[in-house]
Amino acid sequence: MTRLRARRAWVINGALVLLLAGAGFGIYQAFSPASNTAQAQTRSTPVRRATVSETISAAGTLASTYTGSANFAGSGKVTSISVKVGDVVSVGQKLATIDNTTATKQLSVAKANLAVAQENLDDAEAAAATPTPTPSNGSQQQSTTTSITSLEAKLDQSQLDVQTAQAGVDATVLYAPGAGTVTAVNGTVGQQSSSSGSSSSAQSSSSSSGSTGGQQSSTSSTTSSSSTGFITLTNMAGLVVDTSVAEIDVSKVKTGQKATVTLNALPDKPVQATVSSINLTPTTSGSVVSYGAQLTLSAAPEGLRPGQSASVVITVAEAENALSVPAAAVQTVGTNSVVTVLENGQNVARPVQVGIRGESTVQITSGLTEGESVVLTGTAAAGTGTGRTGGTGGTLGGTGAFPGGTGGTGGTRPGGTGGTGATGGTGGRG
Repeated sequence: MTRLRARRAWVINGALVLLLAGAGFGIYQAFSPASNTAQAQTRSTPVRRATVSETISAAGTLASTYTGSANFAGSGKVTSISVKVGDVVSVGQKLATIDNTTATKQLSVAKANLAVAQENLDDAEAAAATPTPTPSNGSQQQSTTTSITSLEAKLDQSQLDVQTAQAGVDATVLYAPGAGTVTAVNGTVGQQSSSSGSSSSAQSSSSSSGSTGGQQSSTSSTTSSSSTGFITLTNMAGLVVDTSVAEIDVSKVKTGQKATVTLNALPDKPVQATVSSINLTPTTSGSVVSYGAQLTLSAAPEGLRPGQSASVVITVAEAENALSVPAAAVQTVGTNSVVTVLENGQNVARPVQVGIRGESTVQITSGLTEGESVVLTGTAAAGTGTGRTGGTGGTLGGTGAFPGGTGGTGGTRPGGTGGTGATGGTGGRG
């Protein structure tokens, strides 16, 4: 009986030893470094010739080179509107009319008065030129001269009245102050229109005034268009992009530089453009200082509208067929730049002179030759596997001498799926 108990004790103790060994191994695996821990990795790439470009990015908005607001120069009831939204009109084209009854009568009266004034002057001049049977004294000659001068003044006034009346008639017709597309008609036939001059806003350096058959519309070129007009015209063919450049980059931007415009409405159809102007005065918003710039589109796709948003990339410097290396290969501190070159299997640091810095590549002006290998150093990402799963604790024995063993504790280990912890042993029976 005693020998049997001793044998059982040996069996239980042996099992406990095995369980403790398994638990220790599990703990070691959980807390030991993973085999795929992130570590520095290197690769080399040859020095190549390529085009290196330096660019700056900004947001932009489509705008028209010309917007005109046409308003009647006189007051009256609108009798006709000759255009509708979407029509393309030329400079001086007839757009609408107002009732001209009163203006026409005033012109007729002015012309009649002019005819009478002309006739009176002619009669006075003819009478003065006709010889009299008796010599005229000096007072009669002076009276005749005074009468002719007075009649001449009346004739001049009558001529001015005719011009004023003709302008009143002309004001009953609304002409296009510029060429463009009708984008708004803010009136209807039958409504009363008040007098207001037409105005235009031209973002380009040129402005135009319309005239047809000697009748000229009231047009003025201003820095901003009227907020409303009876008819609004917009040059839909002459679209530009308004953008702003940060103060740190504005010294790099010059007129004539190439740019790429990507419209939010057409993200897959980038449009080529050219910088046409840069403002000399800044715009400040809070602590941000920027300068306005304008880009001219080279070939705008159909269907664009003023006000559409876009992203702009301006090429401020470019070098073709230049020695270039990846930007990650160049380490710059202050004004000194260094690259690591692979020579005879060894990494050797070498100072270089850089030129244009692109987004992904850098121009090397001296220090390297084409075909040499430069070293890029990166860090390998750690694995994202599931950590080890902790072991299941042992089952406590019933009435035996020793409890069951405790399972191993699972650690957190990157990479791969962790193993399952050891299962605790079963306690011996009493």
